[in-house]
Amino acid sequence: MGSATVTQPAKPVEAATPAKVATPAKPARPEPSAELEELGRAFRRVFRTLSRLRGRDTHLGGSEISHAQFELLIELYERGELAAGELAAAAQLTPGTVTQMLEHLAESGHVERVRSQTDRRVVVSRLTVQGTRKVEAKRAAWQERWESALHGLGSEELRAATRVLTRLGDVFEDAPTAEDCPASSPEAG
Repeated sequence: MGSATVTQPAKPVEAATPAKVATPAKPARPEPSAELEELGRAFRRVFRTLSRLRGRDTHLGGSEISHAQFELLIELYERGELAAGELAAAAQLTPGTVTQMLEHLAESGHVERVRSQTDRRVVVSRLTVQGTRKVEAKRAAWQERWESALHGLGSEELRAATRVLTRLGDVFEDAPTAEDCPASSPEAG
C-alpha cells in the first residue's frame, strides 16, 4: 500500500485592507467613592425637601406668604428699601414676578411702597413693623432648628460643608440649559 499524500486546501487570499486607525480610548472615569455617592443622595434629599417647601406655596391662604415672598422680605430686611428692579436682581426673579409679589405683601401689611427720597420717579418697597416682626420671628425659629441640626460639628467640619455647598452652588449656577443638551435619539442609547 502506498502512502497517500493529503493536500490541504489553499487558504483564500485576503484583499488588502487599510490599516485601522486606533482611536484614543477615553480615560475611564473612576467609580465614585462611597462618600461621594452618599453626599449625592444627601444633596438630592435636601433639594427635594426644598422643592416640596416651595410646592406648598401653591396651597396658601390669602394672608399667608410664600417662601419666595419671604425671601423678598429677607432681602428688604438685610438691604433696606429697594426698587422692584433691584429687589428682583437680588432675589434672582423677574421684575414682573416681584411686582406681583410686592402687591400681595403690601396688601397683607408686610411692606409699604413709597416714592424714593433721592429720586421721586422711583417707587421703593420697605418693610413695615409687621414685616420686620415676621422676618425676625421666622429667623429666630429657624436659627434654633439650624443650631440644633448642626450641634456637635466642629469648625473644620462646618468650613468643609461650606466649601462643598459653595461648589455645588457654582455647579448649578453654571448648569447647562435644555438647549445645551442634545436630544437623545432612539439610536443613541
